Amino acid sequence: MDMPRSPGGGRSPRTIIIGGGIGGLALAQGLRQAGFDDVVVYERDESPRGRMQGYRLRISPEGEEAVRACLPRAAQDLLVATSNRREESGLVAYDQHLQQVWAPEFSDPRGDAPDKIDAVDRVTLRRVLLAGLDDVVSWGRRFTHCERDGDRVTAHFADGHRDTGDVLVAADGANSQVRAQVRPDDRHSDLGVRAILTRTPRATAVAAGIPDVLRDQFVNVTGADGLRLAWMPMVFRERPREAAARLWPGLEMDATEDYYMSVFSVHQDFLGLTDDAFFAMSGEELCALVLERTAGWHPDLRAVFAHAQPEETYPLPLRATRPVEAWDTGTVVPLGDAAHTMPPTGGVGANTALRDAAGLCAALTAAYRGEREFAEAVAGYQREMVRYATEAIDMSLRIAKWSMKKIDVNESTLSATQ
Repeated sequence: MDMPRSPGGGRSPRTIIIGGGIGGLALAQGLRQAGFDDVVVYERDESPRGRMQGYRLRISPEGEEAVRACLPRAAQDLLVATSNRREESGLVAYDQHLQQVWAPEFSDPRGDAPDKIDAVDRVTLRRVLLAGLDDVVSWGRRFTHCERDGDRVTAHFADGHRDTGDVLVAADGANSQVRAQVRPDDRHSDLGVRAILTRTPRATAVAAGIPDVLRDQFVNVTGADGLRLAWMPMVFRERPREAAARLWPGLEMDATEDYYMSVFSVHQDFLGLTDDAFFAMSGEELCALVLERTAGWHPDLRAVFAHAQPEETYPLPLRATRPVEAWDTGTVVPLGDAAHTMPPTGGVGANTALRDAAGLCAALTAAYRGEREFAEAVAGYQREMVRYATEAIDMSLRIAKWSMKKIDVNESTLSATQ
């Protein structure tokens, strides 16, 4: 394939991105920064809020590097301003009686840099990634299939809309419809673990007397019968609306307050519910389920879900792609969970998608500028993606095995720099 390029000012390749999540939007930002003037993102959600996919996201050094490679400086500054204040004093592991069992030490090459992006709110991150892309993102478009014709590819949507471009990027998540068509034999591994995600307003928890050991730490609790709780604070350096008004006037932001994110996990062997029953539960029922299953836990731990917001509570299956494989080097290119779904236990899924966005942006830019052949550039991107995505999945699985099966902590490898 010869990618359209314009050393003299001609047209840039039309790039169609299916999926307006973290990876897809970061790629769109990066391509715009690189001079691509014909980029479109098709997102099935009707608005930026869309489906709930989580709350607090840890940003690794590699993830931050990718963000800075893709975003304009003003958006970078906004993300720094709305990132976590880092009041927590590290990760501490407890048993169900709130007895400390482990306190690992982490290394981070960024140290305590004042502009370090340590963790972010997922919704706020998505808003920042949308900054300046009003003319790029098309909402409410559900992809159905694509047709490839030589060096061109046409995307079709449920409402009858179609769009033809030079490159189609599959950034439509773990349930990718693009992957289902072009790689129908690909399958995720179901880890047999079911999670319940929720959040608790920090002010509510503090007013209720949350103890110091839970107030400002990333806490992991491993209980009996395969039960696990992860609890982490999100304390904004600056409230998102105020930061946006100062740094990007006119950018829509939610009125988000500080909160705690909590994830309760249990293996199906101990859940005692069918998937149909579990995934049909309301937020109130899910919170009640956790309180029932943790009846013998320390009261301070049970209070985590006692003050959770039912309307912000939802179920999640843990899955992984094994092995991660490259797609062909044609006009359809994978990015993010469409290529490498992983459990949230390692905290690296979003970072891996951001790395994909930066890597694919660099590859397409090199092809656009005539520095590399398109197939060679895409193949190089995918080789590197397979390498670091496989490492990320392996790490996430080791942590999941440790936390769910209560194996010796010395068998797990935790690295804040992966």
